[in-house]
Amino acid sequence: MWHTRPADRRETVETLLSAAAAVSGIDDLAGFRDLDDAGALSALGASRCAGAAADRVPRQVRADQGAPSTYPSARDEATHELQLACALVVNAAAAAASLERLVNDHHIDPEGALVFACLLHITGRTDAAHFWWHFGAGAGSRTAAYCLYLSHRRNGEYRDAAYWREQAAHAPDEERRSVAAFDEKQLLPDAARHNLLVQWHSGLAPTLPTALESVINRLVVDSDDEDFGEIPRPSPTLVQDLGRAE
Repeated sequence: MWHTRPADRRETVETLLSAAAAVSGIDDLAGFRDLDDAGALSALGASRCAGAAADRVPRQVRADQGAPSTYPSARDEATHELQLACALVVNAAAAAASLERLVNDHHIDPEGALVFACLLHITGRTDAAHFWWHFGAGAGSRTAAYCLYLSHRRNGEYRDAAYWREQAAHAPDEERRSVAAFDEKQLLPDAARHNLLVQWHSGLAPTLPTALESVINRLVVDSDDEDFGEIPRPSPTLVQDLGRAE
């Protein structure tokens, strides 16, 4: 059942994903691919692939082509789960506020780093996404740690995957993190948010429209990092720029 919360409090990205996972009986954010069948995607503000919204589905999406129920390998399964995890993170109602805290506050914001990493992953910047997932996981985001688990598993790096899977697990007696307030602003336009999930449900890698990807492409890139290569940095106007892009 849903976690209860005071009426004047709002869920953060991480607590929202944890709650969505709990709806389906998922342990520690695993098994994201089952959320669509459980109806949890609509609870994250994402409409299902039906009705008039289908007019916004890219042509390459076939209505009769659902997300695979089985995978050729564990690496394929991890790839698909990571794609859904990233789509859910950027669709979450707290995503915009979390990212704004990352660029405007003078302290580490793990959930903002998680959101930014997922945007980078969706736009194909996997190494840079790793950097920001590491940033978020090191600051306490278990969802970022879980994304690292999936990413290493996708690459066949099972020892590293096991480490991050352990970091993502919650102790039975662990206190829940405090919930931060946020406004109703969405990170991405409705059509883009919807299509990320439609693409995933149709067995495709979720992608952003060209205008939104161009916003990411324009970000300042730090000189090559020894471990992760070129690292884009979020700009102070990133949330506004994404909201204005058409």
